[in-house]
Amino acid sequence: MSGKVETHEFQAESRQLLQLVVHSIYSNKDVFLRELISNASDALDKLRLESLRDGDLDADTADPHITLETDPEARTLTVRDNGIGMSREEVKGLIGTIAKSGTAEFVRKLKEANANKDAAASADLIGSFGVGFYSSFMVADRVTLVTRRAGEREGTRWESTGEGTYELEALDEAPQGTSVTLHLKPTDTEDHLYDYTDVHRLRQIVRKHSDFIPWPVRTTVERPATDGENTSGERTVETLNSMKALWARPQSEISEDEYKEFYKHVSHDWSDPLETIHTRAEGTFEYQAVLFVPSHAPLDLYQQGGRRGVHLYVRRVFIMDDCTSLLPNYLRFVKGVVDAQDLSLNVSREALQQDRQIQLMHRRLVKKILSTVAALREKDNERYRTFWREFGPAVKEGLLSDTDNRETLLDLASFPSTHHPEEQTSLRDYVSRMKDGQEHVYYLTGESRARLENSPHIEAFRAKGYEVLLLTDPVDEVWVDQIREFDGTPLQSIAKGQVDLDGGAEDKERTEDKQRAEEFEPLLARLRGALSEDVKDVRLSSRLTTSPACVVGDAHDITPNLEKMYRAMGQELPRVKRILELNPDHPLVTRLKDGHAADDTDPALGEIAELLYGMALLAEGGELADPTRFTRLLADRLAAAL
Repeated sequence: MSGKVETHEFQAESRQLLQLVVHSIYSNKDVFLRELISNASDALDKLRLESLRDGDLDADTADPHITLETDPEARTLTVRDNGIGMSREEVKGLIGTIAKSGTAEFVRKLKEANANKDAAASADLIGSFGVGFYSSFMVADRVTLVTRRAGEREGTRWESTGEGTYELEALDEAPQGTSVTLHLKPTDTEDHLYDYTDVHRLRQIVRKHSDFIPWPVRTTVERPATDGENTSGERTVETLNSMKALWARPQSEISEDEYKEFYKHVSHDWSDPLETIHTRAEGTFEYQAVLFVPSHAPLDLYQQGGRRGVHLYVRRVFIMDDCTSLLPNYLRFVKGVVDAQDLSLNVSREALQQDRQIQLMHRRLVKKILSTVAALREKDNERYRTFWREFGPAVKEGLLSDTDNRETLLDLASFPSTHHPEEQTSLRDYVSRMKDGQEHVYYLTGESRARLENSPHIEAFRAKGYEVLLLTDPVDEVWVDQIREFDGTPLQSIAKGQVDLDGGAEDKERTEDKQRAEEFEPLLARLRGALSEDVKDVRLSSRLTTSPACVVGDAHDITPNLEKMYRAMGQELPRVKRILELNPDHPLVTRLKDGHAADDTDPALGEIAELLYGMALLAEGGELADPTRFTRLLADRLAAAL
């Protein structure tokens, strides 16, 4: 008997996403079969692992396989496996809901890509979101899924036309595993809809996209009659794939297309990889690995709990996906397979963290990946730039966590700078361009390049021709405080501490600077008193050429941007007072010195001090504590001036 049929609605954003997936992605709709076979293969992997770990699991593991069943008259294609299956809650969570987070942003980006007729961008977005099951609706008017999880008695039926709703029904009886039945649309060669009940067509697709699947993909084939007595022909079972583990084959025997299809299988991505790494270790400890660098960053790359991409096998037996012990977190975007020869089949995630062989693999794989990126930079700068654009912020996290490879990562990194408005630079190239007498690599951190280029902190450096790195990724705020030099050259923030760009100044110039400081001291003293609640000091600046004032920190102070990041994460910090620097050559500052400093009773100076400090904050992209008061003071001063 079956249970009550329940009808559920897709969320509004999920409906939009489903329609975009169905109508706006691929001219080659054959890939739907690759996605369904890949899901079935994952289910068989998980059943084998579960049965190894749980000897009492009530499951049939005698003949794990995937079957393609066709019915030309009914125009249906069924992809069936006898793998782990799904519970009712898993069906609702994995199949009934297209996306768990980020759906609205994904829909917006996909609409933009489609509006611009950018098919590649559409495919990249689909791949990064992981909605392969729903590619079924590219070729089917209706999809029916029947599943039962191994060890459970009750099954579940899920069905939808891909419109606004889906049905759920409890089943008293269902075979172990999952079957997906596609009620196919009419063939339409102009829309690339073919006859997917044709075994010849299915054979072509499987051999092209899924030949390396480690489980047999079978179908029933009708052989032509050989004599007059057998008019209907003989029906036999045919295995459509070779089942050869790609990572165990010699590289010379593997084509580029085979690597691409294998990548799409393990990553559930729709686009080709940016780079392929096929490596093996032999001797006392053996393993094979095929790793891929994607061509685009997944949407969950910077989300807590985002998926990791490396599967662990032991002697071709699947152990786990999302293996966090094989690669560090900053390389979490790398996809692929690692097959070790000497690990236990029952190894747990906790044990992996302490396993000496895993640690050895970890070190070797990291070095191999980083050396591959270094070679990419030397031989194909265009692809390197793609890599750094997509994954640079994640890789820079390694500057904090991977001390063993810190120098390598510093050499690999690229940064925007004032040297070129569009190109990025390496630290080594920056050092090679340093001016005579320059002792530091200068940098400035902030939220955007445009804001940094217009910051008052950069004025004197630009005027004197000093190059400044413009660091805008959140991780930059952290690593620059831990890494103080590159190849013996100190790094220095131009927004912290004292800056001396006149290191070779003669005694006469230094004497003039000292006299000027003495002339301004009465004004500086009064401003210190007026702004004592906001700043720790007021002094003359050597970093300003056109702005009247700027706000800087002491050499070891936390930056305002980093302080904001900590507060956004719920970490309250004590307030850090900074330093107000004045440009002694600016008319506003000189007139303040001449007209206000001598009058200890002048009440206007306090308000002008607030305005100066507020302008300095706004100029660097900061936030005012009391915007209403600042606006009123500014209006009053303008009215008085007029």
